[in-house]
Amino acid sequence: MTASTTEKTVSAEELLLGKALEYERYEGHKPLALVHSYGCQQNVSDGEKLKAMLLRIGFDFTDKPDDAALIIFNTCAVRENAEDRVFGNLGQLKKLKEKRPELIIGICGCMAQQKHVAEKVKESYRYVDLVFGTFAYGAFYEMLWEVAGEHKRVFNQSDRYGDINEELVQLRDDKIKAFVPIMYGCNNFCTYCIVPYVRGRERSRKPENVINEVGGLVRDGYKEIMLLGQNVNSYSYGFTSLLRQINEIEGDFRVRFMSSHPKDAGFELIDTILECDKICKHLHLPVQAGSDRILKAMNRRYTVEKYLEIIDYARKKAPDFSFTTDLIVGFPGESYEEFCMTKELIKKVKYDNIYSFVYSRRSGTPAAKLPDDISDKQKGLWLRELILEQREVTTQWLGRFVGRTLRILPTGEGRKGEGWLTGKSDEDMIVEFQGDKSLIGKFVSVEIVKAMNWALEGKLI
Repeated sequence: MTASTTEKTVSAEELLLGKALEYERYEGHKPLALVHSYGCQQNVSDGEKLKAMLLRIGFDFTDKPDDAALIIFNTCAVRENAEDRVFGNLGQLKKLKEKRPELIIGICGCMAQQKHVAEKVKESYRYVDLVFGTFAYGAFYEMLWEVAGEHKRVFNQSDRYGDINEELVQLRDDKIKAFVPIMYGCNNFCTYCIVPYVRGRERSRKPENVINEVGGLVRDGYKEIMLLGQNVNSYSYGFTSLLRQINEIEGDFRVRFMSSHPKDAGFELIDTILECDKICKHLHLPVQAGSDRILKAMNRRYTVEKYLEIIDYARKKAPDFSFTTDLIVGFPGESYEEFCMTKELIKKVKYDNIYSFVYSRRSGTPAAKLPDDISDKQKGLWLRELILEQREVTTQWLGRFVGRTLRILPTGEGRKGEGWLTGKSDEDMIVEFQGDKSLIGKFVSVEIVKAMNWALEGKLI
């Protein structure tokens, strides 16, 4: 443990594996880990990498805290309520730690990258053993050994990152859909967003590594690949080129991606989606607000007019093209008139779905310093208005699918219970239909017979 960094990492891994084997001999089963990921798909992907690392050193997994020898919360920092949930769940573990002092408790991810969060945990949650940020995964074994073998508390909020580690594999929770990160970090610095501060600058994986991973997943039977990036359009080696190369991979599968920044999502992206048969005919294009003044205050670097040019181009080529979006309600300084511009925008675009949130102040971002005179209650009322507006749009707009036959990937039982399945179409529409469970994970054709304000109902062809 005193030689080079590489030797130290190997030594820590071997020591941890030895400790796990000793635990298994004594307890009669492998030590169990609970890894819970909050937030976005990127966090889920990171959590799967952690699980793969733990599997390698002799752990198995559980979703019951009472059975776990190790509990790690992989955290999100995008909104305040996400952080509140983590602290609330940490608080519930205090009695468990008092009952079993040998239990190891840790938090990692975006929230844990922030130094003020680490300090809060250090002082107020003294039973938490391990806190590490988004750049410390390479030192995971060393940190875990310091806790498990040397009985230390470890805090690692290093903001230094090197090349992307292609050796970190994922222990995937899903056998039908797979997340594949193509890049990490963000260079956009939207004034409300903490991500560039906790995820760092943009770094892209090489195309051959992405293509090899996707090809392997398809050969393993995965049917839906979700490419991930904070702004996939900024992929260094050309995002549309990557999509076309993936489209050439042999196999019966489809591809989605998240997320596109409107300032970089041009006509070429629309053309690529429409021309590639394996790319889903849907684009999640976060607009955030319908007012140019608010967009400028957010540092989004496009106008509503420029945004609508992308929508219009897609709809001229494919009138039923599916769009979804993100919207922030009550950004500091937003007036009710400006909020109403957002309502007008959703009527004009006809989104199939919106993901709308009340503005959440993030310490360390420029927007956190702006005066904010709108009460939380008022913002909540605005959010309700927006949701009701979208519900009306959805109820009418989803009717365009009635009578059409859509390709659906069933992923589980439907809301109606026994005998019903649920899945999504290439257009990202939730579709429920009657069918046998043996169809789960297989593409099927479904004729749409009914449109609801949240989903479609169909009949298996």
